[in-house]
Amino acid sequence: MQRIDHPLPWNTPGTSRQLSVFRFGSGPCKAYIQASMHADELPGMRVAVELKRRLRELEEQGRLTGVIELVPVANPIGLGQLVQGCHQGRFEVGSGKNFNRGFFDLAEAIAPALEGRLGKDGPSNVRSIRTAMLHALEALPAPTSELQGLQRLLLKHAYDADVVLDLHCDFEAAVHLYGIPQQWPQLSGLAARLGAATVLLAEESGGSSFDEACSSPWLRLARRFPDATIDAVCLATTVELGGMDNTAPAKAQAYAEAILAYLAEQGLIAGDWPAAPQECCEGVPFAGTELLYAPHSGVVSYLQPVGAWVEAGTPIFEVQDPLDDRHSVVHAGTAGVLFAIERMRFALPDRWLAKVAGRTPIRQGRLLSD
Repeated sequence: MQRIDHPLPWNTPGTSRQLSVFRFGSGPCKAYIQASMHADELPGMRVAVELKRRLRELEEQGRLTGVIELVPVANPIGLGQLVQGCHQGRFEVGSGKNFNRGFFDLAEAIAPALEGRLGKDGPSNVRSIRTAMLHALEALPAPTSELQGLQRLLLKHAYDADVVLDLHCDFEAAVHLYGIPQQWPQLSGLAARLGAATVLLAEESGGSSFDEACSSPWLRLARRFPDATIDAVCLATTVELGGMDNTAPAKAQAYAEAILAYLAEQGLIAGDWPAAPQECCEGVPFAGTELLYAPHSGVVSYLQPVGAWVEAGTPIFEVQDPLDDRHSVVHAGTAGVLFAIERMRFALPDRWLAKVAGRTPIRQGRLLSD
């Protein structure tokens, strides 16, 4: 195991932060795994503890057939953001920016340099594109903020990976994944192993999140150079490991073993591993997700458990106004899986309270919420 510590730029005097990367194994293939980019989403960090222990064992046994990089704390900035005892790990306090938005657009940066250099040899194109990506990242001017420096370091470690797993969680939720439609067949093994309730698929979710910053450039370049052979070689997904309290040791160990078995399926670990369960959730369009809101403020009571299949018209939650006696029941407008609910049991304006993953697209434009 190799530990790589990167100091983050733009620290205030008397303080310093670093990004730590743990590198295991060697070989032609590479997987990159990071946890808790939203720093208050701790299930991924707990799984990373188990992954680091197991990867060290597998490396000692000589079973790693590729490089696996693990970043257990992908956001040291947000990890230290405590405001009056409340952890604020989703947004940078100083700028208000979401830590998992606005990653550098590699496709736009490297496309001009690739003109006339790509042909029908797919592996050669992969090498040329990854070399151009590295040159583009290294040619960037000095970062203007600690957040920008952090994002560039993360992308610099992941740009050449064949598999990218970004471990997150939702407020209260069933396990679910995000990915691009072209890679759904490859993602199904991971979804089945993790017992995911749904997988949300979109080529462009809006916001330039980390997983799409890794996978989408290959789609964009394939469209930019239609006569060249360019495959989507970076299999990237955001893995939502249930709700924010999902840090029990047994669950973390089970998720870690599921991830390792999936990496073995992708050719990065040797030996016998359990086959993926035959039963698997559906991959559905992210544009089919319905966000449910309350019509007024009040105390919220949920009427369905996360992970449940609901039909259009199913009551999802009720809202009680304790002063004016208003009472409302909010129903699903689409059939699908109720995969996430808000953990705070009070309705506020413009704040979603439940998400249903439907099979039919009902939204357009930006799909990710901040």
